[in-house]
Formats: sequence, structure tokens, C-alpha cells
Amino acid sequence: MPVPTPRDRYGTWTLVAFALAAAGDLASLAAGSDVGHIVLKPLLMPLLAAYVTFRRGPRLLTAALLCGWAGDTLLLADADPVFLAGMGAFAVGHVCYLALFRRHGEGYGTARARGAFVVGTYASALIVTVALLWPDLPSDMRIPVAGYSLLLTAMAFGATTLGLAAAAGGGLFLLSDTLIATDVANWPQAPRPDFWIMLTYLAAQTLLTRGVLTSGSATARR
Repeated sequence: MPVPTPRDRYGTWTLVAFALAAAGDLASLAAGSDVGHIVLKPLLMPLLAAYVTFRRGPRLLTAALLCGWAGDTLLLADADPVFLAGMGAFAVGHVCYLALFRRHGEGYGTARARGAFVVGTYASALIVTVALLWPDLPSDMRIPVAGYSLLLTAMAFGATTLGLAAAAGGGLFLLSDTLIATDVANWPQAPRPDFWIMLTYLAAQTLLTRGVLTSGSATARR
């Protein structure tokens, strides 16, 4: 059995710290504690990015997670310009993920040939969601939300080329951001909507990270 190196141990400790911070953040949201959420949310993606670094994961994955950190931090503020900046940070993160899937996945051509149904499902979800949200979105948010939704859907579909974990992560990211969009459109929300948004978001980023780190291509390049 291989002896764990200090780098391996640091990676394990960092992952445990991420899990504890995530649990604390979700507990804060469930309890309605804004202070706990404000303190813990900015720690989450840097901890996950540090874990990726200790695991010698691809730099693009670290960059995607740090873009998520920037978006997380910006979305703590309640102002439209800051919201758009946060959306932009997440958009850059999705571009990083798309580059990762192109490099480490099976390839988009293979995915289309194997899963035309999946392509149609994601395309239909995009069209229906934007069409339903459009009338209720603020006029200055319609184009940014539509453009971001297109990029997000492309990322979620691209994740299907990297295996089940990444595919689930992409789908959950799509769900999490759709919940945010319904809030922007002033649709009725479930109790504690921020809890459900963070739960699906954290699961998404964790599964995407696992999908990339365990892909054969990424493992071979370490």
C-alpha cells in the first residue's frame, strides 16, 4: 500500500475543511443565519481549489473553481451591477470547464453520436426555461440571462463527455442557476430558497471536480 505523502495529507485535510465549511454554510442557511453564510461562503471554493492543487489537478479546474469563488463573493451583495459581475465570473468559469471537457472528455462528436436525445433534452430545457422566464425578467437582465443560460447549458452538456459524476454536476449547476433566475424573475420560491441554491451548487462543483480528477486523461497527465 502506498504511503501517503505530506501533499496527500494536506489534500485530505483541505477536503475535510471544505466539507465542514459546506455543512456549516448549509446549516446557517437552514437556520436563517446571514452572518454564518457571509463568513463561510467565500471560503468554500478556495478550499476546493486548494484540494485540486494538492491533488495535482488541471490548472483549468482550479481556475474554474476560483471563478466560482469570485462569483460567490460578488453575489453576496444585493445590487444589479454586482449581480452582473458575479454572472460574468461564473461565465468565465464555465468557459474553463468547457475547455477542460474538450481536453479530457470523450469529445463532443462522440457525445452527439451516442446521445442525440441528451442534446435535444438540453436544448429544449434551454429554450423552454428562457421563454418562460423572459416576460418576468427585468428588461435590462433579459439578454445577459439568456446569454449566460446558453453558456451554462453548453457546459452542462459538455460535462456529459466526462462520465456520470461530471454529468450529474453539470445538471445540478444548471438547476442551481435556474433557481437563481426564478428569483430574479420574482417567481414564487420554496421556503429557504438560498439553502436549495447552495445545496445544488455545492453538489455541482464537488461532482464536477470529482469528474475531472478521476477522468483517465486527467489522471494520466499528473
